[in-house]
Amino acid sequence: MVTRADQVLLDAAIAVQNKAHAPFSNYPVGAAVRTVDGTIFVGVNVESASFSLTCCAERVALFTAVSAGHGQIDACAIVTAEAVPAAPCGACRQVLSEFGVDIRIVLGNAKGDVRIAALNDLLPESFTAAQVLTRSN
Repeated sequence: MVTRADQVLLDAAIAVQNKAHAPFSNYPVGAAVRTVDGTIFVGVNVESASFSLTCCAERVALFTAVSAGHGQIDACAIVTAEAVPAAPCGACRQVLSEFGVDIRIVLGNAKGDVRIAALNDLLPESFTAAQVLTRSN
């Protein structure tokens, strides 16, 4: 069920989607993350001619939140132009999981379709910082 908080997050992602820099794929993505204190940060995908240097909207939003001093995320909304709302790529799933494995993922598209998922369901048994820290001690 889409909550009022989900809709606010989706609206933030929709509002920023048109700022995406996607000259190669023509696949603009808008994302918004909500921190545990309710602050919302947005991001868009930024493509590069050197494709491996491209950064997804979800990570841009997350990195902006982290840059502002926030380290706990409770939700992420992603808006694409797909007929069916698209889930985040594997890289974004992994990075998001390092800020909370129980993050609520709200997926939307331009038609207003919405799908809700839990990050744990999209990335079961994620590789976590705890595993790295255990090995380095």
